[in-house]
Order: sequence, then C-alpha cells, then structure tokens
Amino acid sequence: MKMSSTVLRRGGAVILVLAALSATGCVSNRSNLAPNTLGAREHREGWKLLFDGKTTEGWRGFGKPAFPEKGWVVEDGWLRHVPKAGGGDVITRELFTDFEFEFEWRIAPGANSGVKYLIDEKRGSAVGHEYQVIDDALHPDASHGPKRQTAALYDALPPLAPPIRPAGEVNQSRIRVQGDQVEHWLNGRKVLGYTLGSPDLMAAKAASKFSKESRWGTKFPTPILLQDHQDEVWYRSLRIRAL
Repeated sequence: MKMSSTVLRRGGAVILVLAALSATGCVSNRSNLAPNTLGAREHREGWKLLFDGKTTEGWRGFGKPAFPEKGWVVEDGWLRHVPKAGGGDVITRELFTDFEFEFEWRIAPGANSGVKYLIDEKRGSAVGHEYQVIDDALHPDASHGPKRQTAALYDALPPLAPPIRPAGEVNQSRIRVQGDQVEHWLNGRKVLGYTLGSPDLMAAKAASKFSKESRWGTKFPTPILLQDHQDEVWYRSLRIRAL
C-alpha cells in the first residue's frame, strides 16, 4: 500500500503525518480506459493485454496445442463461454511467476466459473488455486459457504466482505502473487490475502478437496486459466504485469 505524507507545523514543531491511502486506491483505475485497452500510464507500469477483444491469440486449450473450436467465442469485446457447449478450460501460452493479473467478468444467473493459477498442466487435470467466479445468489455450490463464493480461494479460504455485484453486472478482479504472498481483490477492495506454505494455508488445504494434491500451496511458473464449468460467463480486459 502506498503512503502519502503531510507536514504540519505547530508551535515551531514539525509533525510528519503519514496517511495510508484507502485500500480502494491500491487497484489501478480503469474508469477512463476503454475495455481491452492500455493507456500510456499502464504501458509505463509494465502492463500488457492478454486479450485484445478481437482474437484468442496467446491462448490455447488446457492440455491442447490450439484454442478450442467450440465453447468459447469472441463476442462484442468479451471472451464468452457458451453454456453447455464444451471446449474445456483455456490457458495462456505464457507462464508467469510474480505477477499482478486483472480482469473484468460477468456471469449469467445461476452460473459458475473460475480463474485458476498455480496449476501444473503435466498433472493432466486443471487442479490449482482458483479465484472463484460464481453467482452467489443462485448457484447451489455457493450455498456451501464463503469458501465457495465469489473471490474465495476455492474450497480453502473465504473472502472478507467482498463487494460483489450481482449476476449480469460487470465485476473487476485482481490476483497478485509476489514472493510467497498472494492477494485476491474485488471491485477495488482487497478481500483475501494468504502466504504460500504457511501453517494457515496448509491447515486450510488439509480441510479441503485438495488435501492430497502435493503441489497445491506451492509456487512455480504458471499459466492463467479460465474455467469451463459448462455455464455462461464473459471475460474481458485481461491484463497482466510482471512484478
């Protein structure tokens, strides 16, 4: 978090006041940018687009050399998964280690999806850390509690008071991985933070469906994955920068 400083003079004394910017001020502001674009500031900060709103360049199917021929379509500047159309999960061709990844999404009523990272493609299935993307109000999986709701580390750690916008509305999310520290953000607010390899995370792992997954909770170069959960979901403004 950035800090701002103000010098106040009282009776000859100099008082340095440090004021932390609000948590919402820590997320990049896209309000003045068109979707799927970068401004001069973003270029200077090292951001790059993973989706241009027109093509699927830079993406392929999980475990496959090419992008799926069905299931995923580029439509009105969104990468959309067509419900029950197949296609499977899609991943970036590039791998990342320390990064900030931002994306916008909206989901159909009653739908479920997710964004995964720290996944090992050699394993054969897309097991990894998942930023949950779901309709909390209508999808039955969300009824199992906050560990399976929007912005959670799926089935492991719950988010704290996520400012979720309902199905059909656009949400902005962010995943930050730097060293062993990981953060989940939603609509300008940090809602979850954890430390890879920590006792707290390992305890959460032991109580989750990932308890027998040896690499879950560890760090290694990873693609970014968009999940095909058979439901309708839209993604855009997918962008990343190395840290």
